[in-house]
Formats: sequence, C-alpha cells, structure tokens
Amino acid sequence: MSFMKPSALYMFLITYVSFRWMPCQSWGFLRWPGLDGFLRLLVVVLLWSMFSEIRYITSNSMHPTLREHDRVIIEKASYYIRSPAVHDIVTFKDPTQQLGDKEDIVFIKRIVAKEGDLVQVNGGCLYVNGIAQNEDFIAGCPRYESNLTYVPIGHVYVLGDNRNKSYDSHDWGPLPVKNIVGRYVMCCYRPSES
Repeated sequence: MSFMKPSALYMFLITYVSFRWMPCQSWGFLRWPGLDGFLRLLVVVLLWSMFSEIRYITSNSMHPTLREHDRVIIEKASYYIRSPAVHDIVTFKDPTQQLGDKEDIVFIKRIVAKEGDLVQVNGGCLYVNGIAQNEDFIAGCPRYESNLTYVPIGHVYVLGDNRNKSYDSHDWGPLPVKNIVGRYVMCCYRPSES
C-alpha cells in the first residue's frame, strides 16, 4: 500500500538537519483552530472584559507620567486579593459625585498615603508621617499648603503627579477604598506630539 508511505518531501523535511530541532514535525499546527480553540478565545475575551479595561486620559493632572489623550490599561482584579499600596496609580469614582448622577466620573491619580498615615503639603514638599517624600515623578513642587490630614481606615490619600493642576485629595480629602475601580498597568497608546 504505497498511499500509506510518507511522501518524499515529508521525509526530506524530517531528515534535513536544520529542521530536526523543530518541535512540530508535521505542519498540522498551521491548521485552522477547532471548536476548542474558539472556546479558549471566548474565555480569554470574557476574562479580559471582566478584569481589565482601556481608559482615556482627559486631563494633564498626571503629567509627566501620563499625558492628556493617552490610553491606558487598567486591571480590576488585584485589589480583591491585596490592599492598595503607596505609589500605585489608580482609577476611581469621583468621591464628590452625587448618588443621582447617571454617568460615573472617573479620575486617575497616584496613592501617596494609606490608612493610618498623616499627610501634609508644606513648603512645596509632601510630608507623610512627618517625613519629606522624595518624588522624582512630579511635574513641579506644589504651590499650595494643606493642613495635617489623618487618613482614616478604609481610605487612601491620592494626588496627581501634576500637583498644581490636579483635583485630588488635597481638595476633597482622603478617598474611600470602595471608590477605586482599578490599578494602572501600562500606557497602550500615546499620540504623537503635534
């Protein structure tokens, strides 16, 4: 039965020295995926939509870390298993928004203090628990002063990296952790300078 023997081309590819290392001795891996491939893709898409999202930056409050019109990937799963940490960049619902508003206003800021900390901005420097913070990521020193603020349990203190042009905790106080939507992962699109 000659039709059962491998073809000469197949034998050449199998025995040819440079192709011996290939883990896929047959070219079957180039086939169109079956039903199981589509189910795997469906699961990945559903998980992606449940635990992450792409957000659009609408202001310069996080400049120079994030610029206006950047698109960023936000993951929403990690704060189910751990608490927000200092220096995390988070998105959150506006804590001053009224319950009757139909559309959620979402901000993006950096956590500078967690529950139990004392925070103050004085003389162009941020102090957390009386220690001046070394912040090489901010656009400029703050030109405002703030009173000593205690961050209560279940809250964090957030500030924008562009301290002088940011609507943040120095305006409305500590942010409830329940308002946090997700954590910044990376910038996926940055428009060119024009």
